[in-house]
Amino acid sequence: MKALFTEEARTGGITVRTSVSYLPEQSEPARGRWFWAYHIRIENDGARAVQLLTRHWIITDGRGARHTVEGEGVVGEQPLIEPGGSFDYVSGCHLATPTGNMQGSYRMLGEDGAMFDVAIPRFALVAPAVAE
Repeated sequence: MKALFTEEARTGGITVRTSVSYLPEQSEPARGRWFWAYHIRIENDGARAVQLLTRHWIITDGRGARHTVEGEGVVGEQPLIEPGGSFDYVSGCHLATPTGNMQGSYRMLGEDGAMFDVAIPRFALVAPAVAE
């Protein structure tokens, strides 16, 4: 199952894995709009439960323009991830260029009340070449 994911980052006992897919059916290159779906898996290999509180994304397009996205939870949830457990979700990103990347972090709350940040690995957003 881990072969599905192309990038990973480990912070303490938490591993974040990512995979990305270009969505040609939602993209409109002629109008300067490219769209990708990304799949995230957060695995808790630690000894205590953790809850994902917030997300912080840095999205960079092919021209180097950066956009920051911050907010509570992911896909409307603030999941509690038990030891040995994982949480998966799928979301999307659009850019005005055919290439770019995403990276960031999650703010987690440990069972002991301590808050800490977990890295989201950088992953590329690349549209396949289209013959015109």
